[in-house]
Amino acid sequence: MPSPEPRAPSRLQALVPIVVLVALLSTSVLLFGADSSYGPNQIALILAAMVAAVLGARNGFTWAELERGIVHGISLSTGAILILLMVGALIGAWILSGTVPTMIYYGLGILSPRWFYAAAVIICAIVALATGSSWTTAGTVGVALVGIATVQGLHPGIAAGAIVSGSYFGDKMSPLSDTTNLAPAMAGTDLFTHIRHMVWTTVPSVTLALILFAGIGLYLGGASDAGQITAMQDQLREQFVVNPLMLVPVALVLGLVLRKVPAFPALFIGTLVGALFAVVFQRTAVLTFVAEPDLAPGLALLKGAWTALHGGFSLASGNEALDDLLTRGGMASMLNTIWLILTAMTFGAVMETTGMLQTIANWILSAVRGTGSLVAATLGTSIGMNVIASDQYMAIVLPGRMFRAEFARRGLAPENLSRTLEDSGTLTSALVPWNTCGAFMAATLGVATVAYAPFAFFNLFSPLVAAVYGFTGVAIKRIDPDAPGVADEDQYTRVTPGTGTG
Repeated sequence: MPSPEPRAPSRLQALVPIVVLVALLSTSVLLFGADSSYGPNQIALILAAMVAAVLGARNGFTWAELERGIVHGISLSTGAILILLMVGALIGAWILSGTVPTMIYYGLGILSPRWFYAAAVIICAIVALATGSSWTTAGTVGVALVGIATVQGLHPGIAAGAIVSGSYFGDKMSPLSDTTNLAPAMAGTDLFTHIRHMVWTTVPSVTLALILFAGIGLYLGGASDAGQITAMQDQLREQFVVNPLMLVPVALVLGLVLRKVPAFPALFIGTLVGALFAVVFQRTAVLTFVAEPDLAPGLALLKGAWTALHGGFSLASGNEALDDLLTRGGMASMLNTIWLILTAMTFGAVMETTGMLQTIANWILSAVRGTGSLVAATLGTSIGMNVIASDQYMAIVLPGRMFRAEFARRGLAPENLSRTLEDSGTLTSALVPWNTCGAFMAATLGVATVAYAPFAFFNLFSPLVAAVYGFTGVAIKRIDPDAPGVADEDQYTRVTPGTGTG
């Protein structure tokens, strides 16, 4: 006799794991403060996942079904985990190779503290627009910009917020970006129609962000200490060979991404080239780093490069500020972040497999009345998916499937939906500490998500601008609901529990 179908969860059941998670995360922060992301938050996520699993079991789900859902959910983050590991290796290799020190050296001479924040937005926006990747931008020029901000005595949270703002603006507007391609595919429109429609929310948002960053820089930036900057540049030259040739690994990675080489192999090649540059151009720095005079020089150079890839680079120059700045990187530095991602994806997977995410989403949809509330519901659902499911792709795919037919029934062009998915699903992912994007940015830039999130102005403004447009009708494109191709498709309004998001 076949086993009965699992029951759909009630609204109360769907809310219980979320309430438990919020309570546990709040307690974690209360007890452990800034250290909460180094283990306590992971325990909170696992405990909340088990609460959801127990409720799912009560509704008829077997552990085998839940486990398959967890494995599937974690598999969605595998690409992000591999990139995280490679970025860790790349940072270690590029510091040892002199690439990051060279970027900091020249940046200190070019970027004025008074205009640093606004300049960081523009620089990162250009790089991300060209590469289509906020992660690549943060992992390359973003790392150097944080270093420059640190030396100039600027606020690290504001600097990281500017980097995140610029990186996500460029990523969102780039036809090379994966999320920029995913959103129109889920909504049923084409790529360039989607990009043109996003101008309505991105341009006002980035303009407001630039004004704020410029104002903060002029008010707080002050004049740089020329003597201190010159001393730091001199110390960089003492420790590393600094010249424009050291920037070749950066140009190589950006060139590979522009040629549409996927992120992981592009970063892998850039990492190996960085390690090679370290061995060829930074022999003194590598031998000092290894500090094993009895080891043959060739083996010492190999060990130094190898160590930078897995364990990162450490500097002991006697200058505490410089040592803190350049002691970082390595795959091992990303393991805590990967731990956070695995536990977050486990919670999201159990919530989805048991149908709890869909129950909450349908509850939201039942409250939709007009265009404004539909846009707000889409924004809220995508943001909620970033918080609960911890993955920006799920924050685009699931709401896209849910709301596509509803947008069509109301005579709203699909580019309205695709734009809303990006304004919320893509942009708020970097503001959630346990989301893959928030965890990546924090680990890569060395600034906690909660420290930069209040200053990621572009990411904060875009959902608000989208909501205003929804309620006022500004920049909302309408179509004839009876036109050919505008169909009610049930598969876009329901997700069967346990079937995943694919």
